[in-house]
Amino acid sequence: MFDAPYYAALGLSSIHEKVLSGRRLSFDDGLALFNCPDITAVGALALHARRRLHGDAAFYVVNRQINYTNVCINGCTFCAFRRDEDDEPGAFRLSKEDILERLRAARQSSLHLDELHIVGGCHPKLRLAWFEDVLRTVRGLYPDLPLKAFTPVEIEHFAKLEGISSLEVLQRLQAAGLVMMPGGGAEIFDEALRPQICPHKADAAAWLRISGEAHALGIKTNCTMLFGHLENYAQRVDHLCRLREQQDKSGGFTCFIPLPFLTENNRLKLPKERLGPQSGLDRLRTVSVSRLMLDNIPHIKAYWIMMGPKLAQTALWYGADDLDGTIVEERIGHMAGAESSQGMTITELENMIRQSGFRPVRRNAVFETMPPGTPGERKPAKARP
Repeated sequence: MFDAPYYAALGLSSIHEKVLSGRRLSFDDGLALFNCPDITAVGALALHARRRLHGDAAFYVVNRQINYTNVCINGCTFCAFRRDEDDEPGAFRLSKEDILERLRAARQSSLHLDELHIVGGCHPKLRLAWFEDVLRTVRGLYPDLPLKAFTPVEIEHFAKLEGISSLEVLQRLQAAGLVMMPGGGAEIFDEALRPQICPHKADAAAWLRISGEAHALGIKTNCTMLFGHLENYAQRVDHLCRLREQQDKSGGFTCFIPLPFLTENNRLKLPKERLGPQSGLDRLRTVSVSRLMLDNIPHIKAYWIMMGPKLAQTALWYGADDLDGTIVEERIGHMAGAESSQGMTITELENMIRQSGFRPVRRNAVFETMPPGTPGERKPAKARP
């Protein structure tokens, strides 16, 4: 099936040659891969690219995710997580002590955390100084815990709220302890489609600019694409090409996460042809095309929370090399209908990887491989007094 004549029969001869020789694919190549009738042929190419980068390694992280609020000014039509006001049913806003209590509980469990992931809505009243205080307090209590927090959308929101530049926001957060940023809020970059799904959110130019600013400061970031809603294949490929171009410029994207649109509890209604069991194949294809197009971004994540554990395992054979981590508590995907569990143990994650035919490798927030002997599920850690 991996023979050149087979790919020639599919009209993918030049793509097959480029992948085997490590050359960059074009926009038209990306479209051809999305339109190829044989998903296994696309997956085989992606697996080849994935093995060339990572062999049989599949990565995971021992992390704790904290969503600090779902009150948000952006009003995205696809979002089941957001609420408009603090007093609206289902709205929440954590205090600093709430965040610290969740972190203490995680540290007092059997997990030795390698990442704290903090992300939330763009609350109209939470000021930058509050977040700086949270980061400094956490860093003071747990100096060994890498802090990954705030998407470019949140950074843009903080800048507008404070009347300062996004660069100054990043510098202040970095001084408070920020070492890594998640890649949410990218959604789909297409300027014609974005107003239909996230009309008030930072636009594509701002998202990419802020990512570049973070990279220039030495803050690594992830990047994402929300797919499976109103976008077409051309808009997906355009999104991937823009990420690749930004990576050529600033080089700080560590991992790409294709995020499937989850359909529950939101205002964005899809046509019937976008719904149903075939969506699983589309998710695998999108992982594969992402691996093949994003030749300069090291890692592709199959986010088990939103893809589901079984499909995430399968995605390791379609170009993905990372599953994310233990999570412990996640609200954004679950409020949109995710049926996965809230968290996993190290043993469960490693078993997922081994049963898929790959070798589990534990990493930290910035994708550094953790050395052998790193504590895993262990006795509780004590906070610094």
